[in-house]
Amino acid sequence: MAANKQQGRWLLGFLVGLTLACAGIAGFSSVFGKVAVLVGIVILAASFGRFFRIKPLEGRVANGLQPAAMKLAGVGVTVLGWLVVLFGLHLTSSVGGRLTASIVGLIISLVGMCGLLPVACNKNAIWKG
Repeated sequence: MAANKQQGRWLLGFLVGLTLACAGIAGFSSVFGKVAVLVGIVILAASFGRFFRIKPLEGRVANGLQPAAMKLAGVGVTVLGWLVVLFGLHLTSSVGGRLTASIVGLIISLVGMCGLLPVACNKNAIWKG
């Protein structure tokens, strides 16, 4: 994720800020929660600002055209698997039928996520340039 020391430092800042903001939201009723949210948001804003300054230092990025139809097919198959699970749970009241529908939907979703989407996104991958 981080290509150099500066990016790593600000990535750590981003993660710390996000953790503080989330912890502050969880305990927002206390004074500590409000302070944590405020400090977390300030750290997040600083890390976002530094990310945009560091970005030009990365160099040229490979932006080849990716096959949009293949991406859409991968997303479509993934959503189809989710819909099979969703509607399969409502079509039957037996545990075995629901389990079967869930497993089939999961397999369909995994084919979309692990089969079609990587093929579409790896056509012009950076490491292939």
